[in-house]
Amino acid sequence: MGYIALLIIFGILFLIAELVLLPGVSIGALLSVVCYGSAIYLAFDQSTTVGVVVVIISILTALVAAIFSLRAKTWQRFALRHEIRSQSMEAPQTDLKLGDRGMTVSRLSPMGKVQIEGRMYEAKSVDAYIDPKVEVEVIGFENFSVIVRKVNQ
Repeated sequence: MGYIALLIIFGILFLIAELVLLPGVSIGALLSVVCYGSAIYLAFDQSTTVGVVVVIISILTALVAAIFSLRAKTWQRFALRHEIRSQSMEAPQTDLKLGDRGMTVSRLSPMGKVQIEGRMYEAKSVDAYIDPKVEVEVIGFENFSVIVRKVNQ
């Protein structure tokens, strides 16, 4: 009788693990079914009355475990409540404005690096190509890139 109770307890634990910790993996559900099935088999091996009682207990415990596991408060314990507001890097719009001037560090063909006000930025040229060490002007922004054009001298 102790084995039957132990198998039912393991069945409950595996069912809860499947519903809360491992949804979609099915290992917990499979182990739960094996535990419940083994408990029922051992119970019917003793007598039909014990088997019927174990079937009823198994169904009731599985229902209670499922209802407890699927309640909203159970999921909230595992849910992430913090909102992430940081970025991997600052957008150049925070430091630069249209019309700022700088110098190309690498060749822009059409992408490359520029230095504006002592800081390096990824830049995109509207002109075909701009060689290194050429003065450029900021004319726009695209995602995390600065759009520049060659300053006419």
